[in-house]
Amino acid sequence: MSADFSDLADRLDQLAEELSERAVELLKDAVRSGESRRPDTEKRLTQARRAVEKAAHVLRDVDFTED
Repeated sequence: MSADFSDLADRLDQLAEELSERAVELLKDAVRSGESRRPDTEKRLTQARRAVEKAAHVLRDVDFTED
């Protein structure tokens, strides 16, 4: 894989981690507030994290060599 793509995948991993941390904070806040349901914002952050993780995976696993 090109070093440029590896660098992008690493950056996406960092973003996924940040999204995860923020989602956990939202869950903690919801628990402290006595909420019984996951906040909608947390659900969206989790969805975004999964998409970013998939993108990083694609960048690492796909052969980007030109034909």
